[in-house]
Amino acid sequence: MAGVLGLVGSAVVVFAVTNIDDLVIITALFGSRHPSPAQIVAGQYLGFLVIIAVSVLGAVGLQVVPQHWVGLLGVIPLGLGLRGLLHRNDEHRVAVSGLVGVAGVTLANGADNIAVYIPLFRTVGWSTVGYVAVFVVLIALWCVIAALIASHPVVTATLERSGHWLVPVVFIVIGLVLLGGVVA
Repeated sequence: MAGVLGLVGSAVVVFAVTNIDDLVIITALFGSRHPSPAQIVAGQYLGFLVIIAVSVLGAVGLQVVPQHWVGLLGVIPLGLGLRGLLHRNDEHRVAVSGLVGVAGVTLANGADNIAVYIPLFRTVGWSTVGYVAVFVVLIALWCVIAALIASHPVVTATLERSGHWLVPVVFIVIGLVLLGGVVA
């Protein structure tokens, strides 16, 4: 029993540390008109399951994506952010729309996750299954927390007032940070 609790506790800490930035993004998405809440949740799961799959494959020794190339995924949030700034007066304030858009941002923002999960999964062996199970539950919790934060009147007012430039800027910063890892 202590082993299971230790695994769950470790998985919770690893998930929280590697996904705090994702919480900011999905909070902004929940505070916008597009995509829908269902698309946000489904996109989170789709993007995160790809992150887990890449991490598991990396952990078993397959070099599907060389580590230094993972940061190139920063082009996705960078491009979405730039598009959002260029079209900030359009009806769609957030540069992400639909399930695929959310999954793409989740995946692009997951370079740090992959960098942590590959060595973790390689070290813990079959306990990876337990980590993945905890992560799947925590994705739902993350979405609930983000939706609650986004529904707070102060957050809602801030996103209404400045979301047309704030969300694209967040995406641009994330993209540049990811791309900075490629250059470094």
